[in-house]
Amino acid sequence: MRRNELREIVPLADSTIYEMEQRGEFPRRFGLSPRCVVWDLAEVEAWLESPRTRPIPRAKHPDVTQRKFRPVKGQGRAQA
Repeated sequence: MRRNELREIVPLADSTIYEMEQRGEFPRRFGLSPRCVVWDLAEVEAWLESPRTRPIPRAKHPDVTQRKFRPVKGQGRAQA
């Protein structure tokens, strides 16, 4: 199946799918040509039906105390 078909059945962003592929947590894509990648439908369906032993890890929130600059004040807010 091509990327558009994959997006219809897997509710994840392309970057999330790519990261999961790199970790071995999602079926690997393979190339049909230099510009066309596809996934095996049977592998994706098996992945969807497999029980999850642990939740999909989320990205950590950034540490806002490490910022070099303060965020821009919006209009209507008091200037410090």
